[in-house]
Amino acid sequence: MPSRRWSSAERGTRGRRGSLAGRGSPTHPRRIPTHPQRKPDSPAVEAGPAGVGGVGDGAGVRLRVGGVRAGIAAGGVLVTVVLGVWAPGFLRRGLGHGSPEVLLLPTEPYVLIPVIALATAFCLVKRRRAGAVLCAAGTVVPVVLNSWVLKPLFDHHLSGYLAYPSGHTVSLVATLTVLVLLARHQIVAIAAAAAITTAAGIGLVEAGYHYPVDVVGGACFAVAAVLTLSLATTRLARAPSAGSPPADTSSGSPPAASPR
Repeated sequence: MPSRRWSSAERGTRGRRGSLAGRGSPTHPRRIPTHPQRKPDSPAVEAGPAGVGGVGDGAGVRLRVGGVRAGIAAGGVLVTVVLGVWAPGFLRRGLGHGSPEVLLLPTEPYVLIPVIALATAFCLVKRRRAGAVLCAAGTVVPVVLNSWVLKPLFDHHLSGYLAYPSGHTVSLVATLTVLVLLARHQIVAIAAAAAITTAAGIGLVEAGYHYPVDVVGGACFAVAAVLTLSLATTRLARAPSAGSPPADTSSGSPPAASPR
């Protein structure tokens, strides 16, 4: 059978019909891409509620840290009061008659005051407002409360002076607690602070200045006072200053709307 020759016009029409049929005809089904369509990234603000994800993570962490600090502070106050009212007998013994001066060195004001001044200056240079306030308040308020409130309240005398809680221990531990809260590696800082406090406490007892109960009570009160003040200074740091733009904005304008 002789083959039919197609004219150029017929060939063009047939080619267009074939291409259209290939796109969705029953004999040429349309191919559906198998790779998933990429969705636009969601903004971070929609990541989740507080304590779960996104912007809520910061608030959740702060809440947990604040709860831990408040619990430790409450425990420290409780121990201070209990030891001031009733102390075990073994904490009322052990006075020595002399100790190496190096053990008492960390409790001296001429050592602690420069340390506090340097820590405050560091926070001011780094623009850590809460840290600078904590350096000042956290090392002064516990000493004042101990000298003018706790010592007269508990009225424990030793060699003619009020001994409980130990003022030297309060000033030392308050300074160390502030430094621990400011430190980047807090585990190392806690270990160093515990070692220094233990050495100084042994020195105070061996020198005959304090009973062990005075040192323990002073350390507990200092930790409790500084942690309580740290909660207040943290709130101060998060409070917006006058004239500052609202949160999540850089110039006071409303935050950008979500693309979704």
